[in-house]
Amino acid sequence: MADLTIANTVSDLIQGDIREHLPLERIPLKGDVLGLGTTSSLENGELSFLRNASGNSDIWRCIAHNGSIVRLQPGDGSGHFPYVCFTGNVTALRHPVELGPLQQMKHRPIQEVISKAIEQERQRGALEDAPIYGIRLLAQWDELVITVASKLCMGQQRRNQEFSSDSNDGSQAEMSIYDMLQHYRLAPLSPEQPEGPIHYLGRSMQWDCCGFFDREPERGRVTVPKAGDHLHLHGCSTDLAYGGHVLHDHPNTRLGSIEQLALYPLQTIESLCSDLAIQTLTYRDAKIHFSVSNAGALDVSDVGVAVVVDDRFSDHRYLQIPWMSAGASESYNLAWPLPPGQHTIAVIADPQELVIEPQNRRQNNRMELKVNIP
Repeated sequence: MADLTIANTVSDLIQGDIREHLPLERIPLKGDVLGLGTTSSLENGELSFLRNASGNSDIWRCIAHNGSIVRLQPGDGSGHFPYVCFTGNVTALRHPVELGPLQQMKHRPIQEVISKAIEQERQRGALEDAPIYGIRLLAQWDELVITVASKLCMGQQRRNQEFSSDSNDGSQAEMSIYDMLQHYRLAPLSPEQPEGPIHYLGRSMQWDCCGFFDREPERGRVTVPKAGDHLHLHGCSTDLAYGGHVLHDHPNTRLGSIEQLALYPLQTIESLCSDLAIQTLTYRDAKIHFSVSNAGALDVSDVGVAVVVDDRFSDHRYLQIPWMSAGASESYNLAWPLPPGQHTIAVIADPQELVIEPQNRRQNNRMELKVNIP
């Protein structure tokens, strides 16, 4: 197993990805497992991975409408994630950071502190060089702004290309989406105007956080695909009252102190993806028979399949498969009497390319058959 597994990417998610999903049961939770993600359109929110008293890990879902959290369990019906990244048991990679040499941390940007900690530990020869570092962090905040996904995965029927059309590096897309999300504020004192644009939650200022520091954020794997935005951090208050995405660069997020910080050098990265395929195609008894499979590692929803005869797209037939699990296949037959002569039958999975697949895996989305009707 790779040190870090990514089901889709943040870049994918920005474009409106809701068709590809990873089930909760596929995520290992034995030992120290780092991760974060976003839940489906049915139960919007963020995912935070926390250690529990037994030394294993739990996934907490942060709820969009009130900022509260609930622990997820396999089989409870809430576990299909359009974006999630997670490690295996990385207990052996855990490196506690010496906090003393970091000097004054109060009100410093948390990304700056973590960057300094990585540099400090590498210079000491205590921390390996790695493309991505996992993070566990126990912090006390003087003030904290969080977001919880409330519109990010709200059942888009097509990918929202307009979010990424204004920027080559994806930064405009990410800014547009975060503007849409529900913001919450935590502070020791309630604001004078509690009904302001950022909803006040309460006074839970100690937070258990988990996330990743990507040294190449432009790749958009686990952080914002934008130069300089290395940190993606989710967390929950230690009283288990609230949780969400830590908006670390918000002007009203102010760090009080870091009580614990551990870094995990993650060397190997595996990206999971979908792989739709037309497996078989025959014509007999005046019917077109074909099978569709999902050879990828992610479950896929709303799979479209087009059937075209003799390149006459005006007469094509179209079917929609509501759900296809990873490794599953479905067989279909379609009544289509053909007149005598030579004909070409084409069956195309996901003809609009709405499902995320690497280009080198799209060749099997289409199959053609030539038939001669006497």
